[in-house]
Amino acid sequence: MQPAILLLEFDSVAIGIDAGDAMAKRAQLLSLHTGTVQPGKYLVMAGGEVGHVEEARTAGRERGKHSLISEIYLPEVHPDVVAAITGSRKPGYGEALGVVETHTVAAVIGAADAGIKAADVEILQIRLADGLGGKGYVLFSGEVHDVQAAVDRAVASLATPELLVAEIVIPQVHGEMLDNLLSDAEFVSRARSYES
Repeated sequence: MQPAILLLEFDSVAIGIDAGDAMAKRAQLLSLHTGTVQPGKYLVMAGGEVGHVEEARTAGRERGKHSLISEIYLPEVHPDVVAAITGSRKPGYGEALGVVETHTVAAVIGAADAGIKAADVEILQIRLADGLGGKGYVLFSGEVHDVQAAVDRAVASLATPELLVAEIVIPQVHGEMLDNLLSDAEFVSRARSYES
């Protein structure tokens, strides 16, 4: 059985902390990760068995209902989504690269899950919030038609069209650009590594 994950985004740090505490107290979770992201939001991510994650969701929503701005609940999350969230990166690269960028972390996690379930693609990376002003993006790799199908499904899964920042499919990404994408994504780190 696949685990369930839940992510709640709050526009108040204090209320997010309180909601996270209520979630941890109400349900037996396998994992609970919390923290601040720009611009002044607080994220609470929980993982575990479906029933326990549903209990945590109820507690978090009750406690933080006035500050809850976005959420995603995936009772059968794809294992590659979990791996990408925790920092695992795929070493391979297919024929094309697909990028889906969203305004919220919750939206990009849901988009990644929908995209990988819809087509024969790999998730190269999911970037969440930090250094992105609270946004997120997912990188899909595979054959052009599969990447297009994954991107289309990811975009269609968004709760509202306003959550989408951008979507693109790039056939044959230049090797140097791909190296930049798959190493440190922050520009300052990349620029500092440049040797003249």
